[in-house]
Amino acid sequence: MSTAFAGPWSCLPDSLTPWILDVIESMGHTRMTPVQASTIPLFMKHKDVVVEAVTGSGKTLAFVIPVLEKLIRRERKLGKNDIGALIISPTRELATQIHGIFSAFLSAQVVSQKSLDSDDTPIPEYPPPLLLVSSNQSSPAQDLERFISSGSDIIVGTPGRIEEFLLGKGRSVVNVKELEVLVLDEADRLLDLGFQATLSKILTHLPKQRRTGLFSATMTDADAISELVRAGLRNPARIVVKVQSKRQGDTNMVIEERRIPANLQNFYIACRASEKTVQLARIISREVKQHDSSQFIVYFATGASVDHFYAVLPAVLPLGEIHSLHGHLTPSARTRALTAFSTSICTPSSPSILLCTDVAARGLDLPHVDVVIQYDPPTDPKVFSHRCGRTARAGRRGRAYTLLVDREVGYVDFMSVRRIPMQKHPYLVKEGEMDVDDDSRPDDPDGGLFLENIRQKLLTDRSLHNQAAKAFVSFVRAYSKHEASYIFRTKDLDIVGLAKSFGLLRLPKMPELKDVDKNDWADSEIDWSLYAYADKIQEAKRLAALTAKSTEENQKEQEQRKAQRTQRKKANAPWSTNIGKQEEREVRKQKKKRKRQWLKTQAASEDTQNNMKRTGEDFEEVEEDDNDEDWSEIAREERMAKKVRKGEISKREFDAEFGDL
Repeated sequence: MSTAFAGPWSCLPDSLTPWILDVIESMGHTRMTPVQASTIPLFMKHKDVVVEAVTGSGKTLAFVIPVLEKLIRRERKLGKNDIGALIISPTRELATQIHGIFSAFLSAQVVSQKSLDSDDTPIPEYPPPLLLVSSNQSSPAQDLERFISSGSDIIVGTPGRIEEFLLGKGRSVVNVKELEVLVLDEADRLLDLGFQATLSKILTHLPKQRRTGLFSATMTDADAISELVRAGLRNPARIVVKVQSKRQGDTNMVIEERRIPANLQNFYIACRASEKTVQLARIISREVKQHDSSQFIVYFATGASVDHFYAVLPAVLPLGEIHSLHGHLTPSARTRALTAFSTSICTPSSPSILLCTDVAARGLDLPHVDVVIQYDPPTDPKVFSHRCGRTARAGRRGRAYTLLVDREVGYVDFMSVRRIPMQKHPYLVKEGEMDVDDDSRPDDPDGGLFLENIRQKLLTDRSLHNQAAKAFVSFVRAYSKHEASYIFRTKDLDIVGLAKSFGLLRLPKMPELKDVDKNDWADSEIDWSLYAYADKIQEAKRLAALTAKSTEENQKEQEQRKAQRTQRKKANAPWSTNIGKQEEREVRKQKKKRKRQWLKTQAASEDTQNNMKRTGEDFEEVEEDDNDEDWSEIAREERMAKKVRKGEISKREFDAEFGDL
């Protein structure tokens, strides 16, 4: 399988401007790729285009060249505040790369003698392009100032900054009526929900009399057609460049079609969750030794995972220089990381390794990447081909590996339906390769060694432990949101094995671990009260919090003990000293005394002899009524006496209630 070319640049219907052709040849592009040969003539002839081609096929030049040619061939030169072309990209990294390509072309334009100022300084006929991305060095107001001072005809940027530039501070300054071309690079991503509202506002503001191009590697029919009207295309020419594998010697026999570069070997390795980090290290070591690979990209599901493995990977892979890149970094940090990786001088003895998320998956042209490793398959299957496409670009060969755990192997068939074939690679061991069924293979002995090495690294700084726990939790959360949820199911995930691969000291508290069998897990033996932060300020805060917590716990413990002693003292007090009991006895004595007095009064009455029978009956009734009343009174007094013992009421309140008895 080889990369196809479509002939020299001189074959184009309209000849290119000489200085543009010189730049193309200086870049090493002596012949056009199929996507360039198909797109450039149509785009230059005022046709809207929808272009789908595999990564690394030359899509960027397929719109850069027509944009430049259309602006050069304008009959009337653009005014100072006019813009002639607008290129929108989903990420600042891709926008920066496109801006760099436009700059390379425009910096090579020929300056005539008429274009000299009073100081004999050459003034280019076509001003440099303007880059609009989030940055610490440039605010939206500064973007507008740069536009006014440079008079840029070509604007390249991300949706948010372009919206602010056109509809915010620059609404009354920037003139879009002369706009010739609109390009949506990585259009499927731009048409996602996250950019829909912003993109709709921008498109509504632009003139309808323009040429529009949509470019991507993964733009399915449903994705593109359903959004074409909103994107403002009119009778677009759809260009799909396919990669076909044909039987050798028979050019008419197509074996398969692919959505990945022809020179890419796309492997997957089936392993256990606890062996993922082991396999990652062995893939890099093997590629260095057997293929002299020197530049690697490793993709993770979350930015927290990138931070964690950036810290611990040197403990298990003391080889080369490691860089990290994800969306939570500041714009300047992202730029520094990408620049450091792309410009680093790497060799097989000192390889360069970029750990990243999908922020580095689309469009970035890193031509010297030898190997792509997907530690975690992407949650969005469309991103898979973009990740793989960071290698095997522009006719070079490359290899990609994906680590799949247990039933995730079903992902292979899932991607095959999407015309992305994956070839099984044997499980890598220390001494050679072993291609056996995963269930019958014994546990990798290096799994425990890697776990211990990572734990030793974490023990050097408590913040590394916090970072590891955060990475672990973020991965499980991301896993639960996978679009291929029937393959990537949280309930089938070996969470304990995954924790070993992350090198955790202990399992974090999370609902996903509630019903998980933890017999195969052992926390690291560590005195957590002495486990310190390397940062002195953090450690001082931890110690202060620990002291405050200890003091508070001691106070609570002392109060509990005091309350328990009081309760025991009350329970063990003798009956004779029990105040409540004494009061009850006194009440009963008073009642008996009143009864005796009443009987004496009745006996001394003058009618006693005459009404003896009646008196006896009345006495029984009164006695019964009095007994009922006495028992009710005794019960009430008993309840009040209990309240006195519990401290709920005072002795004085009790006396006030029953003092008249």
